[in-house]
Parts: sequence; C-alpha cells; structure tokens
Amino acid sequence: MELSGKVIAVLEPRGGVSKTGNAWKVQEYVIETHDQYPRKMCFDVFGEDKINQFNIQIGEEVTVHFDIDAREWQGRWFNSIRAWKVDRVATAAPAGAPEVVPPFPPVDFSANDEKDDLPF
Repeated sequence: MELSGKVIAVLEPRGGVSKTGNAWKVQEYVIETHDQYPRKMCFDVFGEDKINQFNIQIGEEVTVHFDIDAREWQGRWFNSIRAWKVDRVATAAPAGAPEVVPPFPPVDFSANDEKDDLPF
C-alpha cells in the first residue's frame, strides 16, 4: 500500500535491546494528504539504517510505501503501519496547470533617456 502527503511531524526515536541482546530503534512520522478532506497517518520506520537512509524531514512531500499489521496485547488490538520505502515527491506544477504569465512586459528602467517627462 502507499500514501502520499506532506510530513507534518517527526516524533522522537525510541529504542532498546531485544531479549536476544540486539539493539533496535524505531521512529514515527505523521503525514497529511492533500485530499478535499485531508487525512493524517502515523507510520514508523524500523531500524537505524532505514531511519538514516530515508532521512525524513518536516515539510517534505513524500510517498510512503507501507505494510499494515495488527497485534494483540492484553486483550486489545493495535495496528502497526510500517514503512518499507519512502520516495520524495517532485514539487513541480500539477499537470494541466496554466503557466503564469505576467500581464505586461517588464520595463527597462536602466535606459539613460535624457528626456524626463515626470513633473517632479
């Protein structure tokens, strides 16, 4: 699955040591879509190497490829949205958008015209 949007929050990384003695690190991010009714999604990136590789910053436009999984803990179920790939979105003008053209050609004020017809 994938979702595109703007990164609006970068949460503090969490880490620890597993039962087998391996260190782990996870960081969560929040993106907001640009739909008529914007949606927010909190996803995580697992592993220090992936966190550094993706290098996600607030304000970036990204497409997040992720998997959803659920787990049970003490009789309650929790969803996990884990990113496995993050692409930067090019911030070009949308297809079909009109080109912005100034209404008048630019005026060259550098011409040294001796005639000055301004009254002041």
